[in-house]
Amino acid sequence: MSASSSVKYIFVTGGVSSSLGKGIVAASLAKLLQARGYRVTIQKFDPYLNVDPGTLNPYEHGECYVTDDGAETDLDLGHYERFLNIPTSKSNNITTGRIYYNVITKEREGAFLGKTVQVVPHITDEIKRNFELLSSKDEYDIIITEIGGTVGDIESFPFLEAVRQFRWEKAPTDTLVIHLTLLPFLKAAGELKTKPTQHSVKMLSEAGIQPDILVCRSEHPIPTELRKKIALFCNVNVNSVIEATDAETIYDVPLLMKKEKLDERVLAKLKLAHKNEPDLDAWKNFLGKLKNPTRDVSITVVGKYVELPDAYKSIAEAFVHAGAENECKVKVKWISSEGINEENVETILKNSEGILVAPGFGSRGLEGKITAVRFARENKIPFFGICLGMQCAVIEFGRNVLGLKDANSLEINPATPNPVIDMMESQKKVTMKGGTMRLGAYPCEIQKGTKAYSIYGKSKISERHRHRYEFNNKYLDRYVKAGMLASGLNPDSGLVEIVELKDHPHFVGVQFHPELKSTALNPHPLFVKFVKAAIENSINKK
Repeated sequence: MSASSSVKYIFVTGGVSSSLGKGIVAASLAKLLQARGYRVTIQKFDPYLNVDPGTLNPYEHGECYVTDDGAETDLDLGHYERFLNIPTSKSNNITTGRIYYNVITKEREGAFLGKTVQVVPHITDEIKRNFELLSSKDEYDIIITEIGGTVGDIESFPFLEAVRQFRWEKAPTDTLVIHLTLLPFLKAAGELKTKPTQHSVKMLSEAGIQPDILVCRSEHPIPTELRKKIALFCNVNVNSVIEATDAETIYDVPLLMKKEKLDERVLAKLKLAHKNEPDLDAWKNFLGKLKNPTRDVSITVVGKYVELPDAYKSIAEAFVHAGAENECKVKVKWISSEGINEENVETILKNSEGILVAPGFGSRGLEGKITAVRFARENKIPFFGICLGMQCAVIEFGRNVLGLKDANSLEINPATPNPVIDMMESQKKVTMKGGTMRLGAYPCEIQKGTKAYSIYGKSKISERHRHRYEFNNKYLDRYVKAGMLASGLNPDSGLVEIVELKDHPHFVGVQFHPELKSTALNPHPLFVKFVKAAIENSINKK
């Protein structure tokens, strides 16, 4: 497709139930189209009123995913990056709150002087403007837009109306709607039921949108006769009823969608050339290693939000990538830091072949994390600390090696006489909570001859951040003399980005979030080497 040709727009909506996997289906379709040679990106439109998920508790909405340009976004953007292996940006995630914020700001500036500001046309016009934001730089041939929520939700109406208007304004072959629904299996009746899908499509049609393709989530294969019934009652072609059965891993879904010819149906409806068959060799190689491990390893993740797997989604997926790279199945054991203390730490962690202390905010569970760090340090168990996990490593070392018994973070104890973790200077006058942390990609220079240098294989890196507190450089000399190296520093601020221990097989803490840059085809080196260290620890134990 030439750069001068018009961009094609695909909208993915959902019905019947939430959490059906719109993001995975969108990412899988994007992967197939990308593998055919098209330039593809995905964006997520979320119907909640928060401007972004930055202030949401992870139990509310899963992890907050941070992009290179510092946007706090929905966790689905993580799936987009992990599948497509290209970065997203603040333009890839838009919320109702952001839309209304933009419109109200314009109204206050006088842009609508004399006009009554209404949902139609002002809100829907702003939504449509954002649909096309990513097309302005001529970087993409196809833009896939996932509409969050479920058809029928009151919050989704403005987005669906914007989609209806957008399709009306474009040529028929420039837009396409894929509707994801559920075909529940009634055990007593012994059959799949189509009525919820029919009702969902009816509600979408009442909003003025006729879907072009139906992707039906199901626990069982969909018989041909049932596909015909769905096609007849939902007014789509039979070959546009796509089966999406439960997969062993999310990374299987692109291949399952290829088998169902989803990408071929999309290309046909958008009148795009088939170019060539998708080049999925690297993807199949990754899946081959993922599904055929030669050994397994047990790694414990100590965190605050372990009851909800999505709270640490990127960490979980980074272990999948690193495990495949090491031809190893990583068995992750999620442990709440609130349940760890000096009396039970050995019982809880003694069988761990590696310990990761996860990021987080606030005092809850902090002492349990610090106790876990001490256990890993003293017992020479491979350790990896991320963000608050690194800060816990600094506090633990200060207390138990340097003898600073009251060492702490100012976030936890503003009155501590030894604030080894201090608030960043630039954060001290910040009062607004949303979007004001140190966010996005920052450079880091790694000292040669260190563990960090051997992991990255280079001295200049860039990693993504999300924090307000940092290592207090007033204590740096004491830490270095006692054996904790600051192996990575920000070249502009001197901020300590990476710490490691000299006399430990693998003890690394980082202020940034490496999990956000790990993808299926480019696993993050910090996770790869941590898993490798855990494997070596497992071998040595035996």
